[in-house]
Amino acid sequence: MRNGLIVAAVCFVLVFSAALVQGAPEKEISQDTRCAVCGMFVAKYGNWGTQIRLADSSTLFFDGMKDLMVFYHNPQKYSSFTTQDVKEAWTRDYYSQEWIDGFKAFYVVGSDVLGPMGKEFIPFVDKAAAETFLKDHKGQKILTFNEITDDLVQSMRMKMKMKHGGKMKNGKS
Repeated sequence: MRNGLIVAAVCFVLVFSAALVQGAPEKEISQDTRCAVCGMFVAKYGNWGTQIRLADSSTLFFDGMKDLMVFYHNPQKYSSFTTQDVKEAWTRDYYSQEWIDGFKAFYVVGSDVLGPMGKEFIPFVDKAAAETFLKDHKGQKILTFNEITDDLVQSMRMKMKMKHGGKMKNGKS
């Protein structure tokens, strides 16, 4: 009986330790870190930055939730990973700027607030904050992570403009 308790205690400690290591975003984004989709410098737009942790424990960074979703829906276009390899997604709550679980966040679509590359999914830790933002900023709807489709993401990328007015790779401005 005593050996069983010791084994159970050791297992508990190991599981709890693994949760602590894998359950948090990278706090600092270096100045030379580029978005895994578009190549923009992520730290320059830190309050829009997002990140994912993959099965191999590597972390990829993005300049906004829209590019994270581009990667999530088509990772093979940018890497050798699959969607199943994405273990964590992190974004910043729009109001508090605290890192939040991207899988559990609520996203306002179609608001008058633009990200570094135009239309953006605006993240919130809870639905009440998202509803307030939706009303204040003429948003169209609130979505969860799983409700964001590739078709919606691609439609938001159409005719993108960067804040500084530069042309995108596809030549559209």
